[in-house]
Amino acid sequence: MSSSKFFQSKTALITLIAASLVVIISLGVRQTFGLFYLDFSTDLDISITHFGFAIGLQLFLWGLFGPWFGIITDKYGGNVAIFIGFLFYLAGVYLFYAGFNTGFYFTLTMGILIGVGLASAAISIPVAVVAKHFPLSNRTIATGIVTSAGSFGYFVSPLIVRYSLIETGWQTTMLFFIFFLFLGLVVALFITTPKIPVGTTTQENKQTAMKAIKEAFSNSSFNYLTLGFFVCGWHIALVATHIPTYVNDRGLPEWCAAAILALIGLFNMIGTLTSGYLSTKFSKKYILSAIYLLRGVSIIYFIFLPPSVFNAMVFGVTFGFLWLATVPPTNGLVAHIFGTKYIGLLYGFVFLSHQVGSFLGAYLSGVFYDLYGSFDYAWYISIALSIFAGLIHLPIKEKAIERAQPA
Repeated sequence: MSSSKFFQSKTALITLIAASLVVIISLGVRQTFGLFYLDFSTDLDISITHFGFAIGLQLFLWGLFGPWFGIITDKYGGNVAIFIGFLFYLAGVYLFYAGFNTGFYFTLTMGILIGVGLASAAISIPVAVVAKHFPLSNRTIATGIVTSAGSFGYFVSPLIVRYSLIETGWQTTMLFFIFFLFLGLVVALFITTPKIPVGTTTQENKQTAMKAIKEAFSNSSFNYLTLGFFVCGWHIALVATHIPTYVNDRGLPEWCAAAILALIGLFNMIGTLTSGYLSTKFSKKYILSAIYLLRGVSIIYFIFLPPSVFNAMVFGVTFGFLWLATVPPTNGLVAHIFGTKYIGLLYGFVFLSHQVGSFLGAYLSGVFYDLYGSFDYAWYISIALSIFAGLIHLPIKEKAIERAQPA
């Protein structure tokens, strides 16, 4: 595929690059919060339940505000939505760094402000905007590039943050975050949303936002997809939030958690690009079903075999390959079935389900740990959810909505 065929315009190329930089920054910072827990526990007296609740609330608000930022994106442009998101993100990290980091303020900064900011600065809005620039033939490849860029952030940031925490402490590390988030604020201005998305039909162009919402939720395939994405959120939140505590309890070296998170980022770059490419060649629903079932296999391997650095690294590689591989086919199905005019809004609702799963995965896992002294029940639920998600995608009807011609 030549670059002239892949990129519909110079604007599409610039938007793709800017969106990729945005998610490198936003997801790179977000991915490392679990590495701070031991410092927060020691210096701020934060319990694992409080930590899990704040992170869970962050993830939930990330999803809850997604549809609202989707409306802003579809009406005013992705640059406006993402810029506003980075303002919230910056406010949360700055206030935390400035000392608003204990008691209720921990929940306010780490949970509420950062959660609202992630709703547009993180993956869903940049992916939705990029999807508007590309036709069906290469849309999932383009969104896969953006998702893979986020994975690069996942790969680099745990290594840098681990080093920074040891050498400079968590306060200085937060100061570094402020610099990068300000950079993301500037980059967001270069993201352009086309007035008429590529591939938009006449009937779709006349559709209102409320009609698009009603059409989506009355469609069983949309509801199946939304339920399946709940499972993705549970998995990711459990691992990203609690894997440092889990590997420590299993007697593995402290550096092992950062290595797992880095491997997840590294191999997710490969996984998302592979998923994006395969989604242009094969059924997206079958790809999603396979991803979720394989996640269950990866978890079973990790928790039931004897703890070792080798097995932990295998988990990082295998789970990393599947980490955000769900995003290109999920976003691609929404765009294929309903079109791209309101993809920011509709994908926002799908992503809300993802973040409800994230909230429960982060919070309930912490509750289980405090009650039973381990994450075992959280892992067992994860395996059951993998099977559920593997099955729930199979009834999806992978074809575009046929709308009535305007009178």
